[in-house]
Amino acid sequence: MRVVVATFYKFVKLPDFAEKQQPLLSYCQAQGIKGTILLAQEGVNGTIAGSRHSINSVLSYLRSDPHLADLEHKEALTDSPPFQRMKVRLKEEIVTIGLPEVDPSQKVGTYVSPKDWNAIISDPQVTVIDTRNNYEVSIGTFKGAQNPNTASFRQFPDYVRKQLDPSKHKKVALFCTGGIRCEKASAFMLSQGFEQVYHLKGGILKYLEEVPKQESLWEGECFVFDERVAVSHGLESGSHQMCASCGHPISEVDKTSPKYEEGISCPYCFDSLTEEKRKRQQQKRRQLQLFKMKTQT
Repeated sequence: MRVVVATFYKFVKLPDFAEKQQPLLSYCQAQGIKGTILLAQEGVNGTIAGSRHSINSVLSYLRSDPHLADLEHKEALTDSPPFQRMKVRLKEEIVTIGLPEVDPSQKVGTYVSPKDWNAIISDPQVTVIDTRNNYEVSIGTFKGAQNPNTASFRQFPDYVRKQLDPSKHKKVALFCTGGIRCEKASAFMLSQGFEQVYHLKGGILKYLEEVPKQESLWEGECFVFDERVAVSHGLESGSHQMCASCGHPISEVDKTSPKYEEGISCPYCFDSLTEEKRKRQQQKRRQLQLFKMKTQT
């Protein structure tokens, strides 16, 4: 039986978000669900995995709250569970930009459906921007998109202030993994005087799900924040794995590098890896190998 992976978010005022934590965690655990759900005063953001029945039950539970009655979600199927445990965390923001005044529940850019996205980003007057972090962009992005070269979403406002000009960049199209970062990015850009700000509804994941490969302008794979590491068209599992030391996605080509050692290092962290961390990673690898041996006997 294949595992259902559901992702969802909603910007909505949740003044009692802290009180929801334990009941939600208990309900998810009772349903055998694993994954992570973030709760904040500004809303909810989560990725969970489990059986079809369990996923449906948890989504119904969430939607029983009047604030979340219209909660939308996206789904994918995978052959093995992408999470090890269930977590419900309380946060200041469900996606961190570090600007409390940016409120997507009040004003956001213009949503563009996946079927209309190609036309928008093919317009030469539109500046297309990938709002994700550099390590995500490195394994796949839309053709012609700008890479802000950010290490975290907190750096996106500085990129906008330094590299973009509302008087020159009159049409901007934003995209991200599932759509949530673009909600805040578009709200921020509108507050900075940008006139026309578009963003991909449902994010890259919805685009890869709905747009046929032969019509797609997506190049590469899409990084996801679970043990699948990356997905391709049709949301099939991709070819990348994750470095156990630094978390950077690694390709088959990366594995041929002399700086790659399974479970220890990769080309992206080899030069900064301390001897202490190398020893810790070696110990972890030995423990994992022993565990695998025990479970196979």
